[in-house]
Amino acid sequence: MRTEGGVLTLTFSRLERKNSITAGMYHELTAAMARADGDLAVRAVVLEGHESVFTAGNDLGDFLKEPGDGEHSPAFAFMRALAKFPKPLIAAVCGPAIGIGMTMLLHCDLVYAGDNALFSMPFVDLGLCPEAASSLLVPRMFGHHRAAAALLLGEPLNAQAALEAGLVNKILPAGEVSTFAQQQARKAASKPMASLLETKRLMKCSEEADVLRRIDDEITSFRRMLGEPAAKEAIGAFLARRKPDFSKM
Repeated sequence: MRTEGGVLTLTFSRLERKNSITAGMYHELTAAMARADGDLAVRAVVLEGHESVFTAGNDLGDFLKEPGDGEHSPAFAFMRALAKFPKPLIAAVCGPAIGIGMTMLLHCDLVYAGDNALFSMPFVDLGLCPEAASSLLVPRMFGHHRAAAALLLGEPLNAQAALEAGLVNKILPAGEVSTFAQQQARKAASKPMASLLETKRLMKCSEEADVLRRIDDEITSFRRMLGEPAAKEAIGAFLARRKPDFSKM
């Protein structure tokens, strides 16, 4: 976490676990965004990982230990913070962006991807349902058929497919993504803050209530499904590194 030139950079830095996100990390991210919201010195925020991986999403082992309860879930609080964040939010994505690693990008204003980026939402494969309002925003952005392939079948998108779907603004060599995202963030930070805030508010106000309502609906379903046989089998198989068996579910 660093602030320079009016830009707060939040870096997923847990490379040994593919930058998977723990409850503690969610708490830190949410708190950092809350501080950035109220800090006049912060004019834009960048989310980034490593050149080889953005984030593999939830750390499932940690998540099972501390799933939270609905609105008290650390991941849920982070989703709402993303959806309501009023300042320019920029992502630099290289390598895999899985689960919430992909769905958080739906709430970013600008997304720059490395040519090695790979986007995936394997919620159904885990016996779960989408989160972060992705069941609303992905069909709106991708169209129903491409959204169905990504959400129902869990088919990943490479950087070019994500660009064509509208998720990504620009593709660059992996080694150039972070620098370019910082340049774009500083470009935003140099503009009149009142104009940035009002323009973003106007761009998002027509869907904000729907997005927050869908986040609430999804988390209710997600919590219920987490305790059902399909999710227990899928997550158990993932942790045991075996193929899940859904033949009786």
